[in-house]
Amino acid sequence: MPSGLEQLARTPSPQPLPDAVCLARFLAGLPDPRDRRGRRFPLTAIVTAAAASVLTGARSLTAIAEWIADAPRWVLLTLGFAFDPFSKAVTVPHPTTVMRLLSRLDGDAFDAAVNTFLQARAADLEAGKARWRAVAVDGKQLRGSRAAGGKAVWLLAAMDHAGTVLAQRQIDTKSNETPAFIPLLDGLALENAVVTADAAHTQHANGLWLREQGAHYIAVVKGNHPGLLKQLRKLPWSDIALDHKDRTRGRGRLEVRHLKTAAFRHLDYPGARQALRVMRWRKDLTSNKITIERLYFVTSLPPGAVSGARIAAWIRGHWKIENQLHHVRDTTFAEDASTIRAGRLPRVMASLRNLAISVCRQDGETNIAAATRHHARHPGRPLATLGWT
Repeated sequence: MPSGLEQLARTPSPQPLPDAVCLARFLAGLPDPRDRRGRRFPLTAIVTAAAASVLTGARSLTAIAEWIADAPRWVLLTLGFAFDPFSKAVTVPHPTTVMRLLSRLDGDAFDAAVNTFLQARAADLEAGKARWRAVAVDGKQLRGSRAAGGKAVWLLAAMDHAGTVLAQRQIDTKSNETPAFIPLLDGLALENAVVTADAAHTQHANGLWLREQGAHYIAVVKGNHPGLLKQLRKLPWSDIALDHKDRTRGRGRLEVRHLKTAAFRHLDYPGARQALRVMRWRKDLTSNKITIERLYFVTSLPPGAVSGARIAAWIRGHWKIENQLHHVRDTTFAEDASTIRAGRLPRVMASLRNLAISVCRQDGETNIAAATRHHARHPGRPLATLGWT
Protein backbone atom coordinates (compact mmCIF):
# COMPACT_ATOMS: atom_id res chain seq x y z
CA MET A 1 0.00 0.00 0.00
CA PRO A 2 1.46 3.42 -0.89
CA SER A 3 2.41 5.72 1.96
CA GLY A 4 0.48 8.87 2.77
CA LEU A 5 3.06 11.12 1.14
CA GLU A 6 3.03 8.92 -1.96
CA GLN A 7 -0.74 9.25 -2.13
CA LEU A 8 -0.46 12.98 -1.64
CA ALA A 9 2.05 13.20 -4.46
CA ARG A 10 -0.73 12.24 -6.87
CA THR A 11 -2.54 15.47 -6.01
CA PRO A 12 -1.29 18.43 -8.08
CA SER A 13 0.56 21.03 -6.02
CA PRO A 14 0.31 24.71 -6.91
CA GLN A 15 4.07 25.20 -6.66
CA PRO A 16 6.47 22.29 -6.02
CA LEU A 17 9.20 23.05 -3.52
CA PRO A 18 12.89 22.41 -4.11
CA ASP A 19 13.85 19.32 -2.10
CA ALA A 20 16.30 21.26 0.08
CA VAL A 21 13.78 23.85 1.27
CA CYS A 22 12.40 21.94 4.24
CA LEU A 23 11.44 23.74 7.44
CA ALA A 24 13.11 21.13 9.67
CA ARG A 25 16.51 21.93 8.17
CA PHE A 26 16.16 25.60 9.11
CA LEU A 27 15.04 24.75 12.65
CA ALA A 28 17.98 22.42 13.26
CA GLY A 29 20.14 25.22 14.64
CA LEU A 30 17.59 26.51 17.15
CA PRO A 31 18.99 26.61 20.70
CA ASP A 32 17.24 24.00 22.83
CA PRO A 33 16.16 25.56 26.16
CA ARG A 34 15.61 22.18 27.84
CA ASP A 35 18.00 20.42 30.17
CA ARG A 36 19.87 17.71 28.28
CA ARG A 37 18.41 15.06 30.56
CA GLY A 38 14.87 16.13 29.65
CA ARG A 39 15.07 15.97 25.87
CA ARG A 40 12.91 12.94 25.21
CA PHE A 41 11.45 14.39 22.01
CA PRO A 42 13.46 16.21 19.31
CA LEU A 43 12.98 19.96 19.32
CA THR A 44 12.54 20.02 15.54
CA ALA A 45 9.81 17.38 15.72
CA ILE A 46 7.74 19.34 18.23
CA VAL A 47 8.20 22.72 16.53
CA THR A 48 7.51 21.43 13.02
CA ALA A 49 4.44 19.60 14.31
CA ALA A 50 3.23 22.89 15.81
CA ALA A 51 3.86 24.63 12.48
CA ALA A 52 1.97 21.93 10.57
CA SER A 53 -0.98 22.11 12.94
CA VAL A 54 -1.26 25.90 12.67
CA LEU A 55 -1.20 25.50 8.89
CA THR A 56 -4.33 23.37 9.27
CA GLY A 57 -6.01 26.13 11.29
CA ALA A 58 -4.98 25.35 14.89
CA ARG A 59 -5.56 28.46 16.99
CA SER A 60 -4.41 27.33 20.43
CA LEU A 61 -1.99 25.08 22.28
CA THR A 62 -4.85 22.66 22.89
CA ALA A 63 -5.52 22.44 19.16
CA ILE A 64 -1.82 21.91 18.44
CA ALA A 65 -1.62 19.07 20.97
CA GLU A 66 -4.79 17.49 19.55
CA TRP A 67 -3.37 17.58 16.02
CA ILE A 68 -0.18 15.86 17.19
CA ALA A 69 -2.15 13.22 19.12
CA ASP A 70 -4.39 12.47 16.12
CA ALA A 71 -1.69 12.49 13.43
CA PRO A 72 -1.14 9.17 11.61
CA ARG A 73 1.97 7.21 12.48
CA TRP A 74 3.65 7.91 9.14
CA VAL A 75 3.19 11.67 9.69
CA LEU A 76 4.74 11.48 13.15
CA LEU A 77 7.67 9.44 11.86
CA THR A 78 8.19 11.93 9.03
CA LEU A 79 8.25 14.79 11.53
CA GLY A 80 10.94 13.03 13.57
CA PHE A 81 9.10 11.37 16.45
CA ALA A 82 10.53 7.96 17.38
CA PHE A 83 8.95 4.53 17.05
CA ASP A 84 8.81 2.59 20.32
CA PRO A 85 9.54 -1.11 19.58
CA PHE A 86 8.04 -2.20 22.90
CA SER A 87 4.66 -0.49 22.58
CA LYS A 88 4.72 -0.78 18.77
CA ALA A 89 3.62 2.86 18.61
CA VAL A 90 5.07 6.30 17.98
CA THR A 91 5.33 8.16 21.27
CA VAL A 92 4.14 11.77 21.21
CA PRO A 93 4.66 14.53 23.78
CA HIS A 94 2.12 15.46 26.42
CA PRO A 95 0.44 18.85 25.79
CA THR A 96 2.32 20.28 28.79
CA THR A 97 5.61 19.25 27.19
CA VAL A 98 4.67 21.08 23.99
CA MET A 99 3.66 24.19 25.95
CA ARG A 100 6.84 24.23 28.02
CA LEU A 101 9.12 23.97 25.02
CA LEU A 102 7.32 26.57 22.89
CA SER A 103 7.10 29.01 25.80
CA ARG A 104 10.88 28.87 26.29
CA LEU A 105 12.03 29.15 22.68
CA ASP A 106 14.37 32.02 21.84
CA GLY A 107 11.98 34.33 19.97
CA ASP A 108 14.66 36.08 17.91
CA ALA A 109 16.27 32.79 16.87
CA PHE A 110 12.92 31.22 16.02
CA ASP A 111 11.83 34.18 13.90
CA ALA A 112 15.19 34.18 12.13
CA ALA A 113 14.84 30.47 11.30
CA VAL A 114 11.25 30.81 10.10
CA ASN A 115 11.94 33.88 8.00
CA THR A 116 15.09 32.40 6.46
CA PHE A 117 13.02 29.36 5.46
CA LEU A 118 10.36 31.60 3.92
CA GLN A 119 12.91 33.58 1.93
CA ALA A 120 14.60 30.39 0.69
CA ARG A 121 11.19 28.98 -0.23
CA ALA A 122 10.34 32.14 -2.17
CA ALA A 123 13.67 32.32 -4.01
CA ASP A 124 12.63 30.14 -6.95
CA LEU A 125 9.18 31.71 -7.10
CA GLU A 126 10.70 35.19 -7.42
CA ALA A 127 13.38 34.26 -9.96
CA GLY A 128 13.29 36.53 -12.98
CA LYS A 129 10.83 38.99 -11.48
CA ALA A 130 11.25 42.77 -11.39
CA ARG A 131 14.31 44.19 -9.65
CA TRP A 132 12.31 46.20 -7.12
CA ARG A 133 10.83 44.68 -3.98
CA ALA A 134 8.47 46.63 -1.74
CA VAL A 135 8.71 45.97 2.01
CA ALA A 136 6.16 47.22 4.55
CA VAL A 137 6.95 47.70 8.25
CA ASP A 138 4.15 47.83 10.82
CA GLY A 139 3.45 46.88 14.42
CA LYS A 140 0.68 44.92 16.12
CA GLN A 141 -0.37 44.54 19.73
CA LEU A 142 -1.41 41.08 20.91
CA ARG A 143 -4.34 42.26 23.00
CA GLY A 144 -5.07 39.00 24.78
CA SER A 145 -1.48 38.69 26.02
CA ARG A 146 -1.92 41.42 28.63
CA ALA A 147 -1.69 39.97 32.12
CA ALA A 148 -3.18 41.72 35.14
CA GLY A 149 -1.25 44.92 35.75
CA GLY A 150 1.06 44.28 32.80
CA LYS A 151 1.38 45.31 29.18
CA ALA A 152 0.36 43.39 26.11
CA VAL A 153 3.06 41.98 23.84
CA TRP A 154 3.81 44.32 20.93
CA LEU A 155 5.46 42.97 17.77
CA LEU A 156 6.98 44.82 14.84
CA ALA A 157 7.06 42.99 11.51
CA ALA A 158 8.39 43.47 8.00
CA MET A 159 6.48 41.91 5.11
CA ASP A 160 7.09 42.21 1.40
CA HIS A 161 4.09 43.37 -0.60
CA ALA A 162 3.72 39.86 -2.05
CA GLY A 163 2.77 38.62 1.43
CA THR A 164 5.93 36.96 2.80
CA VAL A 165 6.93 37.93 6.34
CA LEU A 166 10.63 38.80 6.30
CA ALA A 167 11.30 39.65 9.95
CA GLN A 168 9.62 40.10 13.31
CA ARG A 169 10.80 41.64 16.55
CA GLN A 170 9.25 42.06 19.99
CA ILE A 171 9.14 45.61 21.34
CA ASP A 172 10.56 46.21 24.80
CA THR A 173 7.78 46.92 27.29
CA LYS A 174 9.46 50.20 28.29
CA SER A 175 9.92 51.40 24.71
CA ASN A 176 7.99 51.79 21.45
CA GLU A 177 8.28 50.78 17.80
CA THR A 178 10.63 53.55 16.70
CA PRO A 179 13.97 52.23 18.09
CA ALA A 180 13.19 48.73 16.75
CA PHE A 181 13.06 49.74 13.07
CA ILE A 182 16.75 49.28 12.24
CA PRO A 183 17.25 46.12 14.38
CA LEU A 184 14.19 44.62 12.67
CA LEU A 185 15.59 45.09 9.17
CA ASP A 186 19.25 44.57 10.00
CA GLY A 187 20.50 41.39 8.37
CA LEU A 188 17.98 41.40 5.53
CA ALA A 189 19.13 41.74 1.93
CA LEU A 190 17.74 45.20 1.26
CA GLU A 191 19.44 46.22 -1.96
CA ASN A 192 16.77 47.56 -4.33
CA ALA A 193 14.10 47.18 -1.67
CA VAL A 194 11.62 50.04 -1.29
CA VAL A 195 10.61 50.31 2.35
CA THR A 196 7.29 51.79 3.47
CA ALA A 197 6.26 52.47 7.07
CA ASP A 198 3.98 54.76 9.04
CA ALA A 199 4.98 58.25 10.16
CA ALA A 200 6.52 57.08 13.45
CA HIS A 201 9.38 55.56 11.44
CA THR A 202 10.02 58.66 9.34
CA GLN A 203 13.26 59.37 11.19
CA HIS A 204 16.46 60.82 9.75
CA ALA A 205 18.49 57.93 11.18
CA ASN A 206 16.22 55.40 9.47
CA GLY A 207 16.39 57.14 6.10
CA LEU A 208 20.18 57.39 6.27
CA TRP A 209 20.55 53.74 7.32
CA LEU A 210 18.30 52.48 4.51
CA ARG A 211 20.34 54.33 1.89
CA GLU A 212 23.54 52.88 3.36
CA GLN A 213 22.04 49.40 2.87
CA GLY A 214 21.24 50.10 -0.79
CA ALA A 215 17.53 50.36 -0.05
CA HIS A 216 15.09 53.11 -0.94
CA TYR A 217 12.19 54.46 1.07
CA ILE A 218 8.82 56.11 0.62
CA ALA A 219 8.37 57.96 3.92
CA VAL A 220 5.09 59.55 4.93
CA VAL A 221 5.48 62.98 6.52
CA LYS A 222 3.06 64.12 9.22
CA GLY A 223 3.03 66.39 12.25
CA ASN A 224 6.00 64.72 13.93
CA HIS A 225 8.18 66.51 11.34
CA PRO A 226 6.60 69.98 11.29
CA GLY A 227 9.44 71.67 9.41
CA LEU A 228 9.55 69.09 6.63
CA LEU A 229 5.76 68.98 6.42
CA LYS A 230 5.65 72.77 6.06
CA GLN A 231 8.30 72.58 3.35
CA LEU A 232 6.29 70.00 1.41
CA ARG A 233 3.02 71.89 1.72
CA LYS A 234 4.62 75.05 0.33
CA LEU A 235 5.77 73.41 -2.89
CA PRO A 236 3.98 74.74 -6.01
CA TRP A 237 1.72 71.71 -6.39
CA SER A 238 -0.80 73.54 -8.58
CA ASP A 239 1.94 73.97 -11.19
CA ILE A 240 3.07 70.33 -11.07
CA ALA A 241 1.61 67.89 -13.58
CA LEU A 242 -0.48 64.94 -12.47
CA ASP A 243 1.65 61.79 -12.45
CA HIS A 244 -0.97 59.12 -11.80
CA LYS A 245 -4.70 58.82 -11.17
CA ASP A 246 -6.74 55.85 -10.04
CA ARG A 247 -10.32 55.24 -9.02
CA THR A 248 -11.82 52.41 -6.97
CA ARG A 249 -15.32 51.56 -5.86
CA GLY A 250 -16.22 49.15 -3.07
CA ARG A 251 -17.46 48.74 0.49
CA GLY A 252 -20.05 51.44 -0.04
CA ARG A 253 -17.70 54.17 -1.15
CA LEU A 254 -16.04 55.68 -4.20
CA GLU A 255 -12.41 56.73 -3.92
CA VAL A 256 -10.30 58.77 -6.35
CA ARG A 257 -6.56 59.30 -5.81
CA HIS A 258 -4.22 61.71 -7.58
CA LEU A 259 -0.43 61.41 -7.27
CA LYS A 260 1.96 64.23 -8.07
CA THR A 261 5.74 63.82 -7.92
CA ALA A 262 8.31 66.59 -7.89
CA ALA A 263 12.10 66.41 -7.93
CA PHE A 264 13.70 68.65 -5.29
CA ARG A 265 17.28 68.48 -4.07
CA HIS A 266 16.90 70.46 -0.87
CA LEU A 267 14.38 68.42 1.08
CA ASP A 268 15.29 68.12 4.75
CA TYR A 269 15.57 64.33 4.82
CA PRO A 270 18.60 62.07 4.15
CA GLY A 271 18.82 61.02 0.51
CA ALA A 272 15.42 62.45 -0.46
CA ARG A 273 15.16 62.95 -4.22
CA GLN A 274 11.46 63.52 -4.74
CA ALA A 275 8.48 64.99 -2.93
CA LEU A 276 5.12 63.27 -3.36
CA ARG A 277 1.59 64.40 -2.77
CA VAL A 278 -1.40 62.08 -2.78
CA MET A 279 -4.78 63.82 -2.91
CA ARG A 280 -7.62 61.51 -2.02
CA TRP A 281 -11.35 62.05 -2.48
CA ARG A 282 -13.75 59.66 -0.77
CA LYS A 283 -17.50 59.62 -1.31
CA ASP A 284 -19.80 57.64 0.95
CA LEU A 285 -22.37 56.18 -1.45
CA THR A 286 -25.01 56.00 1.27
CA SER A 287 -24.78 59.50 2.73
CA ASN A 288 -23.11 61.16 -0.31
CA LYS A 289 -20.64 62.74 2.12
CA ILE A 290 -17.32 63.65 0.48
CA THR A 291 -14.01 63.87 2.35
CA ILE A 292 -10.75 65.19 0.91
CA GLU A 293 -7.33 64.28 2.29
CA ARG A 294 -3.83 65.36 1.31
CA LEU A 295 -0.89 63.11 2.19
CA TYR A 296 2.75 64.06 1.76
CA PHE A 297 5.76 61.80 1.29
CA VAL A 298 9.46 61.96 0.50
CA THR A 299 11.29 59.24 -1.39
CA SER A 300 14.88 58.45 -2.19
CA LEU A 301 13.89 57.04 -5.59
CA PRO A 302 15.40 59.27 -8.28
CA PRO A 303 13.11 60.83 -10.89
CA GLY A 304 12.24 58.37 -13.65
CA ALA A 305 13.42 55.29 -11.73
CA VAL A 306 9.88 53.91 -11.61
CA SER A 307 6.53 55.04 -12.92
CA GLY A 308 4.01 57.07 -10.98
CA ALA A 309 1.65 54.12 -11.18
CA ARG A 310 4.15 51.92 -9.36
CA ILE A 311 4.81 54.52 -6.66
CA ALA A 312 1.06 54.87 -6.13
CA ALA A 313 0.73 51.08 -5.90
CA TRP A 314 3.50 50.91 -3.29
CA ILE A 315 1.87 53.63 -1.20
CA ARG A 316 -1.46 51.82 -1.25
CA GLY A 317 0.25 48.43 -0.91
CA HIS A 318 1.79 49.39 2.41
CA TRP A 319 -1.50 48.53 4.09
CA LYS A 320 -1.28 44.93 2.90
CA ILE A 321 0.65 44.19 6.07
CA GLU A 322 -2.40 45.29 8.04
CA ASN A 323 -5.05 43.71 5.80
CA GLN A 324 -3.30 40.53 4.65
CA LEU A 325 -1.27 39.70 7.77
CA HIS A 326 -2.44 41.32 11.00
CA HIS A 327 -6.15 41.22 10.14
CA VAL A 328 -5.87 37.57 9.05
CA ARG A 329 -4.14 36.64 12.29
CA ASP A 330 -7.10 38.13 14.13
CA THR A 331 -9.92 36.72 11.99
CA THR A 332 -8.66 33.33 10.80
CA PHE A 333 -6.50 32.54 13.84
CA ALA A 334 -8.36 34.57 16.53
CA GLU A 335 -5.10 36.12 17.73
CA ASP A 336 -6.57 39.05 19.64
CA ALA A 337 -9.01 36.71 21.38
CA SER A 338 -6.18 34.43 22.50
CA THR A 339 -5.24 34.72 26.17
CA ILE A 340 -1.95 32.84 25.83
CA ARG A 341 0.49 34.65 28.11
CA ALA A 342 3.05 32.10 29.34
CA GLY A 343 6.68 32.98 28.67
CA ARG A 344 7.43 33.63 25.02
CA LEU A 345 4.32 31.85 23.77
CA PRO A 346 2.49 34.95 22.46
CA ARG A 347 5.37 35.76 20.14
CA VAL A 348 6.00 32.14 19.13
CA MET A 349 2.33 31.64 18.25
CA ALA A 350 2.40 34.85 16.19
CA SER A 351 5.48 33.52 14.38
CA LEU A 352 3.71 30.24 13.60
CA ARG A 353 0.75 32.20 12.20
CA ASN A 354 3.12 34.35 10.12
CA LEU A 355 4.62 31.15 8.74
CA ALA A 356 1.24 29.66 7.83
CA ILE A 357 -0.01 32.84 6.18
CA SER A 358 3.23 33.41 4.26
CA VAL A 359 3.49 29.92 2.74
CA CYS A 360 -0.14 30.15 1.66
CA ARG A 361 0.49 33.55 0.04
CA GLN A 362 3.59 32.18 -1.69
CA ASP A 363 1.48 29.38 -3.15
CA GLY A 364 -1.00 31.87 -4.58
CA GLU A 365 -3.73 31.53 -1.96
CA THR A 366 -5.84 34.62 -1.33
CA ASN A 367 -8.32 33.14 1.15
CA ILE A 368 -6.25 31.95 4.10
CA ALA A 369 -9.21 30.42 5.95
CA ALA A 370 -9.96 28.26 2.90
CA ALA A 371 -6.27 27.38 2.59
CA THR A 372 -6.12 26.13 6.19
CA ARG A 373 -9.23 24.01 5.61
CA HIS A 374 -7.57 22.57 2.50
CA HIS A 375 -4.51 21.59 4.53
CA ALA A 376 -6.68 20.10 7.26
CA ARG A 377 -8.37 17.65 4.88
CA HIS A 378 -5.23 15.55 4.41
CA PRO A 379 -2.50 15.14 7.06
CA GLY A 380 0.19 15.08 4.39
CA ARG A 381 -0.67 18.45 2.89
CA PRO A 382 0.93 20.61 5.61
CA LEU A 383 4.05 18.43 5.44
CA ALA A 384 4.31 18.88 1.69
CA THR A 385 3.83 22.64 2.00
CA LEU A 386 6.56 22.84 4.65
CA GLY A 387 9.03 20.99 2.46
CA TRP A 388 8.74 17.22 2.94
CA THR A 389 8.58 15.46 -0.42
